[in-house]
Amino acid sequence: MALPLKIIGLGRYLPERVVSSREVEALCGLPAGWIERRSGVRERRWATTETSSYMGAQAGREAVAEAGLALTDLDLILNASGTPEQAIPDGGPLIQRQLGLGESGIAALSVHATCLSFLAALDLSANLLATGRYHNILIVTAEIGSVGINVKEPESASLIGDAAAAVVVTRPAVDEACGVTAARFETYGAGADHTAIRGAGSRRHPNHPDTRPEDNLFHMNGPEVLRLALTHSAPFLEQLRPGLSRGLGSIKLVVPHQPSKAGLRAMQLFGWPAAQIVMTLDRLGNCVAASLPASLYEAVRGGRVQRGDELLLVGTGAGLSLGGLILTF
Repeated sequence: MALPLKIIGLGRYLPERVVSSREVEALCGLPAGWIERRSGVRERRWATTETSSYMGAQAGREAVAEAGLALTDLDLILNASGTPEQAIPDGGPLIQRQLGLGESGIAALSVHATCLSFLAALDLSANLLATGRYHNILIVTAEIGSVGINVKEPESASLIGDAAAAVVVTRPAVDEACGVTAARFETYGAGADHTAIRGAGSRRHPNHPDTRPEDNLFHMNGPEVLRLALTHSAPFLEQLRPGLSRGLGSIKLVVPHQPSKAGLRAMQLFGWPAAQIVMTLDRLGNCVAASLPASLYEAVRGGRVQRGDELLLVGTGAGLSLGGLILTF
């Protein structure tokens, strides 16, 4: 059943520091040109003095302003991020406070599904709006993954960028076709070790004597993640919408998470033309969950998305999880 949901405001924040692939190659001890040839990333943004809640609030303010709302018109703030600023409290209250709403009482909480966090929050919001419980929901995704890169694993270290993006969603008018027409998530926990930060939790607490510094860095077995994703992608897409693994049909644009050069190219195996896939990997890198809404922001601002267009938002996340959502914008 279609669920009513209308995106009425978008925002994005990119850290000021632009990091070239040549700079990352120097950090990782790689030859010049290796990163762009291997991963397709020319540059990315890395946070310096910014916190993720600050970045998220900046993106959130832009989204709320475009929606024509006051911040106090919000009745739910969802932090949909894969890289938390701190363990407790979750990022929702931190973003709320950064927005100047710390005394507002507006509900604020987190949805964490690593790279699929934004998609999961969008799906949750559609269901909450359908019940009438909430009316104006701000979804904020803010990621600072650069602090956890492992220079000894250049394939993943060369990909990571920092960014924040936000949307305001509400229930559309009766005569508007905006909404979620299909959504699906699948998880294959057999691949849980392929993408991981093993530290920072109760299993390998930072103060535990057996915790090693590398436990707190990002680890990814890229080839194995891609193999597992491709194994399940076609049947997953067919469950999302029959025929989707063989072509886009009525879908105008695919807005994917930006996993890697190989991951984006693999989408063309399903008969999806490259011209209909939004790609920001070359300029922003893989910004964890912020990649998808940051790419959506760029597509909308660039005029590639109009009201009534059917979009496919899709990606993979640690777990291994797959997520897809078909949205009439």
